[in-house]
Amino acid sequence: MKTSELHVGMKVRHPQHGMGVVKSITENTADIRFNDATRTIAPETSDLVAEEARVSVGGQDMPLAQFIEKTTRAVLTELGVGTPGEVVEQLGARWHGGRLMLHPADASLQAKEIPLDVFFHKVVMLRNNLRVLEQKINSHEKLTDAEKVEMQQYITRSYGSLTTFNVLFKNKADQFRGAE
Repeated sequence: MKTSELHVGMKVRHPQHGMGVVKSITENTADIRFNDATRTIAPETSDLVAEEARVSVGGQDMPLAQFIEKTTRAVLTELGVGTPGEVVEQLGARWHGGRLMLHPADASLQAKEIPLDVFFHKVVMLRNNLRVLEQKINSHEKLTDAEKVEMQQYITRSYGSLTTFNVLFKNKADQFRGAE
């Protein structure tokens, strides 16, 4: 097995030492923790084999779990989906733990209460989806420049309509901006 195919945390099998986990890697060796001890092994001359599923895509060989993780992150990023913790970090401190109350004009109807971080997450998702839409329009092969400008104007107006929610954002750079 080539040293370049290893990564820290990878499960491997050695013919004499059994199962182990890669702890560190140098140019020609790897420190591997086996049941009895940590040993320095030269992977290319030791008949070391991967104990985890692997995938080869585009000439690149990597552990299946790593491939799935990278692919999932790429898809979520492309869709503009962040983890809930990332979204709450963008929320101004004064709003943490807050709640949004919607009271209908008709007193006989029940009010709706929403945790502010849930509402903020939806606002941020809307912003991220507008950004993705903007990128897709700008890179679209079949749209003319005039069509791109026309569609971009709708996105700019949408940003302008959403500036009401800028009060929720901690950083000015994360806020909505209309026509500039």
